Amino acid sequence: MIRKFVNRKSELSFLEERWKSNKFELIVIYGRRRIGKTELIKQFIKDKPNIYFLCDKRGTFDNISRFKKQISKFLQKPIIATNDLEEIFDYLLRETKGKRIVVIFDEFSYLVEKDDSIPSVFQRAVDNLLRNSNMFLILCGSSMSMMEIGVLSGKSPLYGRKTGHIKLEKLPFYSYFEFYPKNKIEKNIEFYAITGGIPFYMEKFSENRSTFENVKKEIASKNGRLFEEIDFLLREEFREPEVYKKIIEAISFGNSRTVNISNYTGISANKLWKYLNSLINLRIVGKDCPITEKKIKTKKTIYFIKDNFFDFYMAFVEPFKSDLMIDELFDFENNFKKNFNQFVGKKFEKLVREELVRIIFRNRFGKFGRWWQKDKEIDVVALNELEKKILFVECKWKNKVHVDDILSKLIEKAKDVRWYNEKREEFFCIFAKSFKRKIEEFKGRKVYCFDLEDLTEIFHYQKERND
Repeated sequence: MIRKFVNRKSELSFLEERWKSNKFELIVIYGRRRIGKTELIKQFIKDKPNIYFLCDKRGTFDNISRFKKQISKFLQKPIIATNDLEEIFDYLLRETKGKRIVVIFDEFSYLVEKDDSIPSVFQRAVDNLLRNSNMFLILCGSSMSMMEIGVLSGKSPLYGRKTGHIKLEKLPFYSYFEFYPKNKIEKNIEFYAITGGIPFYMEKFSENRSTFENVKKEIASKNGRLFEEIDFLLREEFREPEVYKKIIEAISFGNSRTVNISNYTGISANKLWKYLNSLINLRIVGKDCPITEKKIKTKKTIYFIKDNFFDFYMAFVEPFKSDLMIDELFDFENNFKKNFNQFVGKKFEKLVREELVRIIFRNRFGKFGRWWQKDKEIDVVALNELEKKILFVECKWKNKVHVDDILSKLIEKAKDVRWYNEKREEFFCIFAKSFKRKIEEFKGRKVYCFDLEDLTEIFHYQKERND
């Protein structure tokens, strides 16, 4: 159980608003495993009459039998004899006599996985019976592909029946201040670098332990609660988990282009894209190109591990798994001490790109991303197409940073960014742990400097805005 339920205000408000409609609602809730879907549902139903049913993979007959037992327990009446789902719903409606209740099928994707007729069964129940009732029906699932294909797609029998849906995403960084109130921002960024805003992983980390001690206890120990997490997730989602893991491993080792991934894995390029698309849909892998590229498909496209936990695990745990199984920690610890700070620096850059620049410059720029060209790279570039304004950002996970040196190099790299070069207005921004000194102008250019103290204030403000 998550120790503290944080930052699902908009999702709860949406559900409460639909509850007040007193009409039939079919709400689909989905998202990657560990994202907090069940906890959201529990928060919503805690003060409402409900039947919560957790589906499993034992097939339709067994699941319907268990569902009937849940109904019997809720009504305090004998178990109904029929196994016809429509008749079961009809019985439930008659026995509740118009009383509004919430009925939840959690891990609904398990039912669809084992029986592809399930969407049709529910479609008939909705069309023939439920749509004229005031039942609040929730179908929740973790298998993204199964929920999107079996429930939400235009080819699904249930298409057009839902009255709303929630795709649950990771928690924003400001949630860490509420989740770990004792932590300073530097430690929260270290936690974020590993847990990536996934509540299940966040819950395993304690603010009373160092980052390394948390990793050692929960991820790198053969008895740790997250030691087998990657393999578990891949088995749950894919029929060929070993193939997907090999692709993830390839990307983790720096093979960022299709041809390199293909060479590493031995999977032909014309077959590889299907695997990559599945990993992209699950937010495990990301696909990127320089922000100034106008073509959707470009030779400059690269792949990277988008999920923080997968990225950390493949870099710091997977290479030493055999040693860790026999409690041999020497190489693991040395690798962590040598490379973790650099890893956090990359995730700090991601945090700046995905959240911070959007918070700080939300009304001035509309497009944010990375830029690179051969051996040159800029951490974040933001564009304002209408006003021809461009922002160049560098992130330094260091203390006492010399702004002048960084800006001189950044200005030189900016010259190679081909985007309205003769017409644009340029701005520059540096994020760091701390600075030797901050400046607001450099060689006639506007400059912004943000250190960890500034970021703490920004995130606390963001938290207050969302409370």
